[in-house]
Amino acid sequence: MRESGGIKQFVLPAMMWLIFEAVAVALWLLTGERFYVFNFSYIGTSVAAGILLFQLRYQHARRVAQFLVGTYMLVYLGLICRENMQIEGFWYYLFTGVFEAATIHYAVAKIAGPLVFGRGWCGYACWTAMILDLLPYKMMQRPRKEWGWVRYLTFALSFLFVSALFLAGVNDMERMMFLSFLIGNALYYIIGIALAFALKDNRAFCKYICPVAVFLKPMSYFSLLRVKCDESKCISCGRCRRVCPMDVDMTDPSRKRKNGTECILCHECVKACPEKAL
Repeated sequence: MRESGGIKQFVLPAMMWLIFEAVAVALWLLTGERFYVFNFSYIGTSVAAGILLFQLRYQHARRVAQFLVGTYMLVYLGLICRENMQIEGFWYYLFTGVFEAATIHYAVAKIAGPLVFGRGWCGYACWTAMILDLLPYKMMQRPRKEWGWVRYLTFALSFLFVSALFLAGVNDMERMMFLSFLIGNALYYIIGIALAFALKDNRAFCKYICPVAVFLKPMSYFSLLRVKCDESKCISCGRCRRVCPMDVDMTDPSRKRKNGTECILCHECVKACPEKAL
């Protein structure tokens, strides 16, 4: 996936920026809200900057994009603007029949977006993973657990929680959504950090608990942007498998590779490959 040399290194960042700009303009024209121009322009520029820095071999390129986008969505949209951008916010706006805020976010980043950039959201923008990636267990140190079913339970609980609020006729739903955003994020961080230390795996929460993966995984199977393996160069050294935080078998170029729908485009495998086969 990595381009190198001359103008080629600007192609992918420019393409990503243009995609976000197209979304920004389309939403502005559709809704008449100029905020979407700022919002998606900022996110697109941040992601494009991260990709460009990677192309320029900057070690912490992905982390730059992750913090630029993650802190913006957590602090500005979440805490200052009081928008619940978690999955509960998505159900809330979906039930009210309003296409804004969380419904737009999910449509772009987590439902349609993965058809283009897979689970890039998890690697470059997620504010939960932004903190979890700071923990010491960047590479898996224990065999993967068969706990993937838990994400479907948390997905169902989020749906039932918001459904119950509507059925109960709770007053001041916006306040309730903000409280659920605060409590939900606190729980995500507590559970995510506890799991990371218990399983010695920073991304344990992403693999087993995160309800958003229910949207991301099926769409990511068809992703246009993928890390691919040139089998003619691969020497089967296993380094890519050892450094992958999501336990993806990058030596298999097919879409059916092990844990293929969990690739977060972190490019640790690309950096580790001694033969530049990825």
